[in-house]
Amino acid sequence: MLLTYQPPYDWQWMTAFLGARALQGIEQQDGEFFQRTLAVMHNGVRLSGWLRLRPLPDLNSVELEVSPSLAPVAENVAQQVRRLLDLDAQPLLIAEGLGPLAENAVGLRLPGCINRFELTVRAILGQLVSVKMAATLATRLTEKWGEPLSTPFAALTHLFPSPAAIAKLTVDDLRGIGVQAKRAACLINIAQSVEEGRLPLDDITDVQEGVRQLLAMPGIGSWTASYVAMRAWSAPDVFLGGDYLIKQRFPGMTPGKIARYAEVWKPWRTYATLHLWFNNDWQPDLP
Repeated sequence: MLLTYQPPYDWQWMTAFLGARALQGIEQQDGEFFQRTLAVMHNGVRLSGWLRLRPLPDLNSVELEVSPSLAPVAENVAQQVRRLLDLDAQPLLIAEGLGPLAENAVGLRLPGCINRFELTVRAILGQLVSVKMAATLATRLTEKWGEPLSTPFAALTHLFPSPAAIAKLTVDDLRGIGVQAKRAACLINIAQSVEEGRLPLDDITDVQEGVRQLLAMPGIGSWTASYVAMRAWSAPDVFLGGDYLIKQRFPGMTPGKIARYAEVWKPWRTYATLHLWFNNDWQPDLP
């Protein structure tokens, strides 16, 4: 199956982003291919399998292959891949809105996700630790409580743990793999809320309402809620003004001044955040 997109697209950047965060047992960046396991609900039945994709820049397309077990939900998987790779973005329109900030990287896209619960768990595990440490904790979680899966790829061995699996854990279970107690309690609460339908991560249509629901959960602060909004719900206008690296880009400016400065990038402040993260040379225009 071929999924088309509007160029330009910075595949080198996206491949590096996903590769650096690839979760052992679940995801793999294998040369030009990215592959991962996933489960999809279909008529009340949970279908599990794998997907494999690779960019075809000459065709402005992505080639997608899904396991035979996922054939009945292939269109659903294709939509998830479009979200993961931000294939529906209009890069020229976004770059026009961001002005000089984006002129050197018009092809930068917003990495989304395949599994919103997984992304939320990984965002919580990533609080105040490195990308590498967050991936290590998520790998331990998967090895211990993820469902084993047989695939043609040696590196793909498990599904990410379901909300039901994490909802049954204790704080001590999670402390045993290195998760700090408060964070462990937060993860269990999130899993229980998703499992019971109180936190419908897959059905959020109002991003602000979704963020409000996340902020009401003990242990989730504004950075984590905003990061989930960016990557799980593909919200285009979230600005992570409180992020450490973003603050570094605005030396001597208060959070209020930074927020006011960022208004120039509406309605694309999520993309502005990405550009600020990865554009070391950018400096604010000061009056």
